[in-house]
Amino acid sequence: MSTPKMLSIWFFVGLMLTILGALILAMGIYYAFVPQTRTVLAHLNPSLWWGAIMLVAGLLFLVPSWIQHNK
Repeated sequence: MSTPKMLSIWFFVGLMLTILGALILAMGIYYAFVPQTRTVLAHLNPSLWWGAIMLVAGLLFLVPSWIQHNK
């Protein structure tokens, strides 16, 4: 019987960024269609952009660490 391999810390960082990025991206998509408040830079949709950036960054951490774990 072999010992189980431990997951890297970058897996959990990527998981957290992916989950939070998906939530913020979904909120940004919702606010793009149903604007709640009018601020000066609301037309730039910062939650949409930052959610997408966090989602991509999370996947860049998550996928390689998962592949490395399964080798």
